Amino acid sequence: MTRLADYESIDLDAPLEGVHYETRDRIAFITLARAERGNSLTPGMQTVFRRIWSEVRDDPEIRVAVIAAEGDRHFCTGFDVADAESEDADDVFADRPLSESVFWSPYQNRVLKPVICAVSGLCVGGGHHFVVDSDIVLASTNAAFTDTHVNVGMVGALENIGLARRLPLGSALRMTLMGRHYRMSAERAHQLGLVEELFDTPEALRAGAEKMARQLLENSPQAMSLSKQAVWGAMEYGYEDALTRGWDLLKSHWPHPDFTEGPRAFGEKRAPRWNPDPNARDDAAEGNET
Repeated sequence: MTRLADYESIDLDAPLEGVHYETRDRIAFITLARAERGNSLTPGMQTVFRRIWSEVRDDPEIRVAVIAAEGDRHFCTGFDVADAESEDADDVFADRPLSESVFWSPYQNRVLKPVICAVSGLCVGGGHHFVVDSDIVLASTNAAFTDTHVNVGMVGALENIGLARRLPLGSALRMTLMGRHYRMSAERAHQLGLVEELFDTPEALRAGAEKMARQLLENSPQAMSLSKQAVWGAMEYGYEDALTRGWDLLKSHWPHPDFTEGPRAFGEKRAPRWNPDPNARDDAAEGNET
């Protein structure tokens, strides 16, 4: 067993527990791969996800990530309760602070690059980690969302708090408290804003997610990162504090080469040549700072 703290030892080029991972053309594709078990999550998979998200976060060649699942019936049926009393589960249900314990999602791993979640089929319980903590959520019309924590004697908290930030409070509480007795359809999730766009088929969903990822590649990586921080920060601070933090993030981008490259490329009618290094600085811009 690989302990959660030993995630750096995982070889991403080797077969991974319950997940397929590959990068193509600066896009990271992360696919839940336990279709025979409803793409449910095992304790060991959290260590795998911590390793994957750290790669997405730290590799400057990766600009965008897409998380999806194998098959069309289930996106993710949450934590596999059959493993709740396994030896591996001790590493998941350990009494530690949140920042040392939970690493399923891009937000929990401090990924500041755009993340698209493509939901096909049923999303249950822990599967909502990926939904509520991604930046853009797409779904096929066969998708549905439910939460069964209370049905199996567990507390619906982390994912459900995320749902309460992306849904009207009553809708989040209905899903949380009714458990398996309520499934939110893809159409309803789209109406309420949990899902940004619907696709007629799972195949169209996968193609649409990749198309959107490639469109994001056209943008400045650093500008997207700082913009993401500003918008997510607005969920964590009061309005005035969020604006002040957003202003600081905006100003921090002025010395970056992308700040001058974007307008220059537009004026010269060419594709921008973005600098993926968040610490890169334009000497001329810095010299003009007061």
